[in-house]
Amino acid sequence: MLPETRMPLNSLSPNADRLAELKALFPEAFSENRLDFDRLKQVLGEAVHTDRERYGLNWAGKTNAIHALQSLSVGTLKPDRNASVNFDTTEHMIIEGDNLEVLKLLQKSYFGKVKMIYIDPPYNTGNEFIYPDNFREGLEDYLKYTGQLSAEGTATTSNKETDGRYHSNWLSMMYPRIFLAKNLLRDDGVVFISIDDHEVHNLRLLMNEIFGEENFIATVIWQKVYSPKNTAMHFSEDHDYIVVYARNAEVWRPELLPRGEEANARYINPDNDPRGPWKPSDLTARNYYSNGMYEIVSRTGQIFKPAVGTYWRSSYDKFLELDRDNRIWWGSDGKNMPSLKRFLSEVKQGITPQTLWDYKSVGHTQEAKQELLEFVEFEDTQNVLNSVKPTRLIQRMLQIATEPDGEDIVVDFFAGSGTTAHAVMRQNEEDGGNRQYICVQLPHRLPKPERRLKTLFDITTQRVQRVINKYDEDTSKLRFAGDTKRNRGVKVFRLAASNFKIWEDGNLEEDADAVAAQLELFADNLLPDATPEDILFEILIKAGYDLNVSREEITVAGQSVYSIAEGRQLVCLERDITRETLAGMIARKPEGVICLDEAFHGDDALLTNTLLQMQDAGIRFQTI
Repeated sequence: MLPETRMPLNSLSPNADRLAELKALFPEAFSENRLDFDRLKQVLGEAVHTDRERYGLNWAGKTNAIHALQSLSVGTLKPDRNASVNFDTTEHMIIEGDNLEVLKLLQKSYFGKVKMIYIDPPYNTGNEFIYPDNFREGLEDYLKYTGQLSAEGTATTSNKETDGRYHSNWLSMMYPRIFLAKNLLRDDGVVFISIDDHEVHNLRLLMNEIFGEENFIATVIWQKVYSPKNTAMHFSEDHDYIVVYARNAEVWRPELLPRGEEANARYINPDNDPRGPWKPSDLTARNYYSNGMYEIVSRTGQIFKPAVGTYWRSSYDKFLELDRDNRIWWGSDGKNMPSLKRFLSEVKQGITPQTLWDYKSVGHTQEAKQELLEFVEFEDTQNVLNSVKPTRLIQRMLQIATEPDGEDIVVDFFAGSGTTAHAVMRQNEEDGGNRQYICVQLPHRLPKPERRLKTLFDITTQRVQRVINKYDEDTSKLRFAGDTKRNRGVKVFRLAASNFKIWEDGNLEEDADAVAAQLELFADNLLPDATPEDILFEILIKAGYDLNVSREEITVAGQSVYSIAEGRQLVCLERDITRETLAGMIARKPEGVICLDEAFHGDDALLTNTLLQMQDAGIRFQTI
């Protein structure tokens, strides 16, 4: 087998691009393709921080969290057409799986492509599932947890405040996920994270470390309840926080929020100004302005000057110019303190987002529960989620961070009941948008499994399916129903083991029989139950194509070939490929061709000849 043709089966290394950039900047700091840190410090000189004591975030288990981040995934995402709706036409998707493993698998396909991320992680109150025991060990633990491996299922755990590593456990869970999520964001992307007082301080420090303190945008206060809790021991906790960070604060700018009828109603036209409705604005300010210290004499003889400690906003000459242009309002009788007329036609067409979101504007927790119960049928009330968010809350974020016609990708890897998916579909229906979502949810077992609802992921899928059905059945109130119907659906994927047999390193160099057994096993490296579609999607993910890339099955020299991205990539899954098929694929002049290893049956001459022909044609040839 020629090593240069072999397509890697693992996920993208989170440090690969950064190391490549570092090597390009400081080639002298690398030896035998590895970073020599002492040499790098010599190159950087005084720019290196050498003090032992410095400001930063540290916790017990941070090293393990970094190792969890750096370990590569060899899993795949298997399509589930039975749980999907309009699989072949929709761009939306929800994925069942451990979000850490899924985020690793999405690195190649969605690196730098996501416009907005919203997550509602566990608040670490001690009453929620944090993650299954030892879940940071990787794919194998997830497969045990979900019963895909014949081993005792991994137990779930909550993080009690009495535990010695109460905050550390939460930080270790969050760190690798946030790090990988940042990689997915576009340069003009932004992340919103819901949190409460238990961990907001640690979350800010964690985000500063990963995103950089300079990319902090705001901490929003969301009024989540509409009445005080009189049973509270100290204070009624009426709000949660939403922490906002940009991928690059110098680039990211919020979209203006639509002006509501209430805001426009403040503009009137008592003097029948031909420029239309206006509202009075104060002409004074507290900021010192050297040309703003003068008296004004009205037409009726009144003398006006700013109050002590304030100044006119404009110079006297500018004031007279505004008055001549009928932009100064003296009151209906001409005796009022002058004010500036601000015309509705001249103000921004939207409102700058504020950091205080009241329940009337974006919803509250009771509204969120009512929405959930509208679309999900619970047999047991213990399974109704307490931390669910209202769709209007997520819609506010979508209005700020995405554009209707931008084909923006929105990611939520703590999807819960599917509120983000619901909000994206609802916002698209309201403004004719073409946003798409990727939601990830671990199949947490419900406290009391039901006939149809056994895991939290079952709640997610049921809600999404029924929201789609509702929009399909009732379009009478939807202004843009026809524009968005093409995206009414959802692709469902499930995290699973690779469709290919993975080489087990072990101690094979000392065991010739084990090596021989592995070589015999890998003569056919496909698992027996792997379907062509399962294999194709694994290849696409690991080749760096997104899960919505165009796919078409064509015939080349009598054999089946998949044309990807309108022919830029060809994938042949035939297990006995012919020379005519290889020649036919070369003749189509794609950018790349991928074939199965076993298709060549160990014929190194055919493989070598194919590689040389592909290279001559400028085609990247890979086998898997």
